[in-house]
Amino acid sequence: MAGHIQDRWYKTETGPDGTPRKVRSDRYGTGLRYRARYVGPDGKEKSQSFPDRQKRQAEQWLTQIEADMARGQYINPKAARTTFQQFAERWLKMQTTDPSTQVLVETRLRLHAFPRIGRRPLDSFRPSHIQELVRELEDSPMSGSYARNIYSDVRSVLSAAVDDGLLNRNPCGAQSVRPPAAEARRVVPWLPEQVFAVRAALPERYQTMADLGAGCGLRQGEIIGLAEDDAVDFETGTVHVLRQVKLIRGKAVFAPPKCNKERDVPLPRSVAASLRAHMHGFKVAPITLPWKTPDGPKVTFRLLFTNTTGGLVWKSNFNIQDWKPAIAAGGLIPAPRPGESYASAREHGMHALRHFYASVLLDAGESIRAVSDYLGHADPALTLRVYAHLMPNSQDRARKAVDRLFLPGEPTD
Repeated sequence: MAGHIQDRWYKTETGPDGTPRKVRSDRYGTGLRYRARYVGPDGKEKSQSFPDRQKRQAEQWLTQIEADMARGQYINPKAARTTFQQFAERWLKMQTTDPSTQVLVETRLRLHAFPRIGRRPLDSFRPSHIQELVRELEDSPMSGSYARNIYSDVRSVLSAAVDDGLLNRNPCGAQSVRPPAAEARRVVPWLPEQVFAVRAALPERYQTMADLGAGCGLRQGEIIGLAEDDAVDFETGTVHVLRQVKLIRGKAVFAPPKCNKERDVPLPRSVAASLRAHMHGFKVAPITLPWKTPDGPKVTFRLLFTNTTGGLVWKSNFNIQDWKPAIAAGGLIPAPRPGESYASAREHGMHALRHFYASVLLDAGESIRAVSDYLGHADPALTLRVYAHLMPNSQDRARKAVDRLFLPGEPTD
């Protein structure tokens, strides 16, 4: 047996005849009687106390400790009493991911995980507790994809606890546990006339931003971060996507593109003409922001797009003051009544222009690999999951192939 059991209600003394004998200690009859003691793998003594008449439980506890150490599954009982929230807060501080991603994870855990499971000690987690969390997330009004993100954050925290030796295994990995169900939403690209209507409704200084979204597939932050000296090569017809402008806790910073993927995107002649006209009509402005983090080194770029005062285009102001009126004018959302705000329309944000761009390329027969590269996706699998339904199917190709053979000279569309 690892360690030994100390009976704190008795002590050993040497009697008058020189033989040891047990006598009552000062603790007799009060407090926890048995103290199970052992030396852990770290060389430090650990203990657990048990009340009167529970010596058998103390012995069983020590036996289990010995078995766990022999199997390499030993967990320090006191460390395992750390709560989910205590461990998650330390885990968050040690993350080296993108700062904006850290903010999103911290927000999801703080708002949704901590109130539900934050006080639960790590060693008490069972698959049933994760099942209960999943049910609560699914019953809440949040979207399924957001609930899955919360679940993924919880799973990552518990995996880190396993790595640190505070859990034997992650309860999220049990076969009985499934992540929250996510609704299957298919991207529905805008029609060309909708793109043109929204562009026409934008203020003139922002119309070329719509051209870069619909004609080059750039993200909103990437468009705002385009600089005069390194962004556009009119001779080769290329847009160099080297940075973006993003917000971290409300502060704007320059940062690498999403997934740290700098890329070159083909610049169509129509978009190039729009860019030339914009650069002729609106002055570029030097904008200085921190690099990557709010406390990062300051860097300056001469940005192609600025607001009406020559400063940075703030996404929030642009989206509310310029974009929503434009998509309302384009018939994508209803115009608000006097005194009311525009309706929420996440599916019609500026990201819709990227969906339109992808749909145009796929309809023209461009490969998933190329579309993925131009969009700056992490990998082509992501592109395929999002846009597979927009690709011409095999039946379409079969009909067109036969028609080209039997109906030469006639259109096959």
